[in-house]
Amino acid sequence: MTELVVRRLLIDLETPFARQWCGGDAFRTAFFNALSMSFPVGEQFFIDAVRDGHKALPAEQQARFADEVRGFIGQEATHRRIHALFNGHLEKQGLVNEWAPRAQARMALFANADPRHPLAVTAANEHFTALLAEWLLAHPEAVQGAEPRLATMWQWHCAEEAEHKSTAFDVYQALGGNHDWRITWFRRITLVFLGDALRQTVLNLRREGMLWKWSTWASAARTLLGKGGLVRESWKPWRAYLRRDFHPTQHGSDLSARWLAEHSDAFTPVGAR
Repeated sequence: MTELVVRRLLIDLETPFARQWCGGDAFRTAFFNALSMSFPVGEQFFIDAVRDGHKALPAEQQARFADEVRGFIGQEATHRRIHALFNGHLEKQGLVNEWAPRAQARMALFANADPRHPLAVTAANEHFTALLAEWLLAHPEAVQGAEPRLATMWQWHCAEEAEHKSTAFDVYQALGGNHDWRITWFRRITLVFLGDALRQTVLNLRREGMLWKWSTWASAARTLLGKGGLVRESWKPWRAYLRRDFHPTQHGSDLSARWLAEHSDAFTPVGAR
């Protein structure tokens, strides 16, 4: 079992930040803003999926997963709260979150579903966030020039995502979730996630009047497809999820552990004295 520490992030998110907070780069700012817009709704779904899946396990399995599930829920609840604060500033800047309502409507379809289905959806999304986490921690230049408190927020979130990337997957497996449904949901989530992320990023850029700027498209090409780009580096680990013998721990979390060790002044464990 994975030991998951719930941490309180020691940064100020009450003070407003610049519109182009990510080093003045319109694309990177719009892209990270889009991701953040999805997090509060998405993370509540993940919490509910893992909690309900855990409750559906036999008693001895519940005991086995109890501490890890508690830590997962604590970490995701903290992420939800932090990004809600961040998103509040985006709303004041005039950005419109169209992703969250669409996601909320889709998630409502899982009411009274077999708990393995929302768990499979959660495991798929957790793989995506783990890929993003690994990429951002390996390429801190993605938030180069960003306000230090916001760079810390994103790197902290990524470090914790890498920590708990196995929880939903393992609970799904323990409930007898099969490979075929895991892959079916992963393919669906790939299309939905990429479509929603692109759509919200474009909407953010249009609102800022930056959609048709050459610098915006140049940054998008570098960030996603250039050397060290997100899509370019994530393709192989994305495909790895399709393997029958895949497990999230096959992709290391060394960068996560290193960041947490080197930035322990940025957070405090909840309950620590």
